Amino acid sequence: MTMEKGFLFLDEALPGIRWDAKYATWDNFTGKPVDGYEVNRIVGTYELAAALREAQRKAADLGYGLLLWDGYRPQRAVNRFLQWAGEPEDGRTKAKHYPNINRSDMFRLGYVAARSSHSRGSAVDLTLYRLDTGELVPMGGDFDLMDAVSHHDAPGITPAEAENRRLLRGIMESSGFAAYEREWWHYALKHEPYPDTYFDFSITLDLAVMKTI
Repeated sequence: MTMEKGFLFLDEALPGIRWDAKYATWDNFTGKPVDGYEVNRIVGTYELAAALREAQRKAADLGYGLLLWDGYRPQRAVNRFLQWAGEPEDGRTKAKHYPNINRSDMFRLGYVAARSSHSRGSAVDLTLYRLDTGELVPMGGDFDLMDAVSHHDAPGITPAEAENRRLLRGIMESSGFAAYEREWWHYALKHEPYPDTYFDFSITLDLAVMKTI
């Protein structure tokens, strides 16, 4: 299998970027690696990489780095989310990822989409970390916590956590991204190169190496 034209591994274009592709691991809301994620690498469009490079520069000027959790998401992974949401509750990931809702409500409440901007290749899930210590910046809730506390304007988080969310949002929006109000970690390019295409190639080390931007 080859990578679609216009895509690349983001770490090849962003020297020093940190990443942990959660859906390639057992540490995600499904409780196991997800279809289409065969290796812990993150893929995106050239345009996504260019915008992230700008965000990375702005973050570094303030003493922060970027940690990526997801980028391009194969449509088969989204299909697996749909299937998983309809399966009986086993409780394995509920406390961490969806403590106050039923898994069957994830799509209706907007925490997971059947047609995801990630599958178009120009969305990213990420956070900030301190360059001097490597520690993640407190954001008042973990990645993929499907709860009102993950909304940008959520009450109940500390002033410092709220300010950290505003800092990340300012960096991303000034670099060409739009925020998603229900998830403080999710950003998509304002001007996507493939706004109507949902890709489905798997993320694997066998992907052809593309030229970095």
